[in-house]
Amino acid sequence: MSTLKTVLGSAVLVGLLSSAAFAQAINDRYGFGTKVDPAELSGFFAIPPDGRGLPPGSGTGTQGAKVFAENCAACHGDKLEGNPAKGIGGDKLIGGRGSLATKTPVKTVESYWPYATTLFDYVKRAMPFSAPGSLKNDEVYAVVAYILSEGKIIKPTDTVNAETLPKIAMPNKDGFVPDPRPELQLYH
Repeated sequence: MSTLKTVLGSAVLVGLLSSAAFAQAINDRYGFGTKVDPAELSGFFAIPPDGRGLPPGSGTGTQGAKVFAENCAACHGDKLEGNPAKGIGGDKLIGGRGSLATKTPVKTVESYWPYATTLFDYVKRAMPFSAPGSLKNDEVYAVVAYILSEGKIIKPTDTVNAETLPKIAMPNKDGFVPDPRPELQLYH
């Protein structure tokens, strides 16, 4: 039991140390594992709301329409309406504003997501479903711009890049409340 407590206690350090430092600390303490090289970690990322870590590149909604048609429409529909009836489960991406507090909420990028950077992060890592992570940065920016322009959040000709993306005000940006648990301070 004490080993379990030690491991769990060490796991709390994840929020306090970088992933590489945490891996090295575990290796030093328990004698297993290998040192993680920063290049190995470069494929694992999360883009926060302020846009730290966004890669170079850019795209517009106009450019993204073609990328979306070629890589996304099969699952998400030609008009971003989703394809659950086809059994491939692509979610609806736009619409649903004002529906979250109703009996029939529609969770979409437009109605639910509070940050545009989250959309970039998700598309970059997880899409397209058949080949996650295969889109180039310019293609990801373009697809994100297309989705946002179809949701009337930006204009189709607006350029989305590392500088502009974090500044996009999403319709539900104020729809979440801070988590009041005091232990969360350990992770900041």
